[in-house]
Amino acid sequence: MYRYDEFDHDFVRERVAQFTDQVERRLSGEITEDQFKPLRLMNGVYLQLHAYMLRIAVPYGTMNARQMRMLAHIARKYDRGYGHFTTRQNIQFNWPKLEDIPAILSDLAEVEMHAIQTSGNCIRNVTADHFSGAAADEVADPRPYAEILRQWSSIHPEFSFLPRKFKIAVTGAERDRAAIQVHDIGLHLKKNDAGALGFAVYVGGGQGRTPMIARKVRDFLPEADLLAYATAILRVYNLNGRRDNKYKARIKILVHETGLEALKTDIEREFEALKGGELTLPDGDIEAIRRYFALPELPARERDRFDTADSGYLDWLTRNTAAHKRDDYAMVTISLKPIGGIPGDATDAQMEAVADIAERYGFDEIRVSHEQNLVLPHVARADLRAVYAALKEAGLETGNAGLITDIIACPGLDYCALANARSIPLAQQLSERFGNPARQAEIGELKIKISGCINACGHHHVGHIGLLGVEKKGAELYQITLGGSADENTSIGEIVGRGFEPEKVTDAVETIVDTYLHLRTDRSETFIEAYRRLGAQPFKDALYPEKARAA
Repeated sequence: MYRYDEFDHDFVRERVAQFTDQVERRLSGEITEDQFKPLRLMNGVYLQLHAYMLRIAVPYGTMNARQMRMLAHIARKYDRGYGHFTTRQNIQFNWPKLEDIPAILSDLAEVEMHAIQTSGNCIRNVTADHFSGAAADEVADPRPYAEILRQWSSIHPEFSFLPRKFKIAVTGAERDRAAIQVHDIGLHLKKNDAGALGFAVYVGGGQGRTPMIARKVRDFLPEADLLAYATAILRVYNLNGRRDNKYKARIKILVHETGLEALKTDIEREFEALKGGELTLPDGDIEAIRRYFALPELPARERDRFDTADSGYLDWLTRNTAAHKRDDYAMVTISLKPIGGIPGDATDAQMEAVADIAERYGFDEIRVSHEQNLVLPHVARADLRAVYAALKEAGLETGNAGLITDIIACPGLDYCALANARSIPLAQQLSERFGNPARQAEIGELKIKISGCINACGHHHVGHIGLLGVEKKGAELYQITLGGSADENTSIGEIVGRGFEPEKVTDAVETIVDTYLHLRTDRSETFIEAYRRLGAQPFKDALYPEKARAA
């Protein structure tokens, strides 16, 4: 993984010192909360319902055991003993005291971490496929390019005050595990007919009040032109994006209002002026960054001969391991979705355990997925039983990756000042209702995603079943969408009808699931496949029988 150079170390230390002074001025009353707000947001500090919240960057979701142990230390010393891993591959601490945040940032700097650009109208933490560098199906590791984008975008003077926040995601496989089509810029790393590396470029995806799927603006962009083309896109957006209405300020609105072809013309014109200049990436620089992400030296190992005596182990092996580049290795997903638990949360003890396991069995690499789980990308198959045993001791052995209880949920009204409804209790109820392993296996792959408000931090728009918390006449209500997906066949879910009261949502989801099980062609047809074949009507009829009878 990438290691800080002298510039990185100096840059982060200077930012910590600067923010320490700003916090002291706020605590002394020298500056007001309104004056402090833009300063804290530049350093990942939010003011939520009950306390400040600190969001820490995990660039492209990659960290090592030392960094994970530091997160455990912060949870234990400065918070309430846990942290929350997010859909941006970051981690949030919900209860730090403002006077402690400079010390937290100083501790983070010791392990090459920070909270810069995790908030504000700037280029946010660049995300990537959580299986990058290990997946059997990838063309190339996308993380070197994510790192190049990170270096280029960090406090970029031209792009530090954009019309709105800006998010970039990169994937290197045909199977999109980075949700690139719901990002402001999505990059699909690929090879052309000559075998050269480059990118298909998508622009204008996003969720929130106006969910949109990104549009392709380039079939193939040579890797050397990555920064020039990204600059062209950002420059067109910065000049033309709306600043009069924050709800219409994202680049997706510019794509919609300008039209794809007109926007492509503007981008290409700007790109031609930049192409071949100082933003061109030299092969040597790309290779230097790529070396940071070289595959570890993986010794040959015999494959484990597993038996089925332990059903929990078999479930975990089936659901939470995936094919590695090497046949004798596997990629392991550590579910942060125990039955009845809070999606994405991990205790300090669990973080310590993951760090220990990564050092002993995982070549000191840990990933954070945008689905709020952790990943060990390089585990010898011969060690899988031992890894499972260690995870079980830490309460992290749940074998439900991709199943109905592997729920994405934002913090919702329990923490967030923007939320209309509670996401966490609903996720827990659904997890308990569908927690039986045999039932989960019968249902198969099904992604439930929950947001507590229209900002869609829980990605409900692209859930196979999406749940959106809304407020109506002072009461919580949940709107259901069906048919969303965030993979290479991205789709925005369709609202099926009126919302449901909190106590009725779990029954409504069960009705949807039972309808799917009754109507699928066989067990091989997944929920999203069945929905795309059947359309919304059978599910609407089941959810709203009075309307079906009236029709």
